Amino acid sequence: MKYSLLKGTFDILPDQPKREDQWKETAKWQHVESVMRSLAEDYGYQEIRTPIFEKTELFVRGVGETSDIVTKEMYTFQDKGDRSITLRPEGTAPVMRAVAQGQLQQLGSHHKFFYIGPFFRHDRPQAGRFRQFHQFGIEAIGNKEPEQDLETIDLLYELYRRLGLTDLQVMVNTLGDPPCREIYKKELLAYLKPHFETLSEESKARFTKNPLRILDSKDPKERALLESAPSILDFLSPESETHFEHLCGLLKDQGIPFTVTPQLVRGLDYYNQTVFEVTSGVLGAQNTIGAGGRYDGLLPAIGGPDLPCIGFSTGIERILQTMEGQKAPFPEKKGPFATFIPLGEEAKKIALKYLYALRHKEVSSELISSKKIQKALQQAEQSRTTFAIIIGEEELGKNKAQVKTMGSRTSQEISLDALVEFLINERNKDGL
Repeated sequence: MKYSLLKGTFDILPDQPKREDQWKETAKWQHVESVMRSLAEDYGYQEIRTPIFEKTELFVRGVGETSDIVTKEMYTFQDKGDRSITLRPEGTAPVMRAVAQGQLQQLGSHHKFFYIGPFFRHDRPQAGRFRQFHQFGIEAIGNKEPEQDLETIDLLYELYRRLGLTDLQVMVNTLGDPPCREIYKKELLAYLKPHFETLSEESKARFTKNPLRILDSKDPKERALLESAPSILDFLSPESETHFEHLCGLLKDQGIPFTVTPQLVRGLDYYNQTVFEVTSGVLGAQNTIGAGGRYDGLLPAIGGPDLPCIGFSTGIERILQTMEGQKAPFPEKKGPFATFIPLGEEAKKIALKYLYALRHKEVSSELISSKKIQKALQQAEQSRTTFAIIIGEEELGKNKAQVKTMGSRTSQEISLDALVEFLINERNKDGL
């Protein structure tokens, strides 16, 4: 029986034969993840790892009962203990659970975490959207100041800059605090009520459960209707208005181009105050590549301390597809530093000795067994090796190896006794 991938999933392979699948190559993922880890370290964030699955009620309470994730997209099942378990659809709620359960407030009130890993949503697969997908995210805990909002947005923008992305649109908004948001909800409902029958079924359901989510509608008719809707910016409390104005000033000072977008609400119920998105036109309708915001009430809502929080997540698949679409540069693939080509069994024994001596000295090395030297050299070239070391009867008779520099096509004979030291020195010259 021939098995195949489940819909909405994919393999990440060392090499992809199909041109349209080049972004699924392992080396490209490793490059992006390496930039993410380095960037997080530069900004003082530490890695946190949470389980792939959690109790379902964590996401219902944390993400929100009216969110699309909870109502439509979660992979939920009963385990053998008859507990409702869900594969994690997002990263913030698990991190907040870990903070609360680990009582990290005993180690201080300020924490900065990042995570990289797979997440799961039963969604309709399309460009940039999969049922198993991967995200990089950060969570900053304990700082309510606009300067922390700036750091969060700047970190996301800097990530894309380091990866070579261009044509980015940064949109920011504020959802205010709970009291002013309640006043705004009433005004929004009063505006929408005369048009209720023209709303989509999805927006009708949101009308009573969470009317702010209607602002996130993608329906063209509703988008036109919402252009004249009341703006949350007209109902902010003095504290919320001051916070947002301060943030906008900081963004300008930092030179981050942004647009204030009053209809930006984000898809998760836990957001308040600052929200933001970064988009790129490469992926069509699914053009958001990163987003986040404040969720100051989430941690106490799941049993943790009452500390302000802000974070973002960005899809690695979307980043890679955007990089491919914009022809952003990737590092050249690296092959083994040294590849041994022994000709004969005696030469193979000698080659194996030096192969492992180099590996134990942290020099990447390979061995190719072939009766035809040209075929072996061609294979070594395809593997992008730096040096090919040929050992045959003639070389053994002279106690030497023929060392071929693949880049320049030059060769030299090196004593077998000095071979390991020679290759280590060459590796150190190249800084590899």
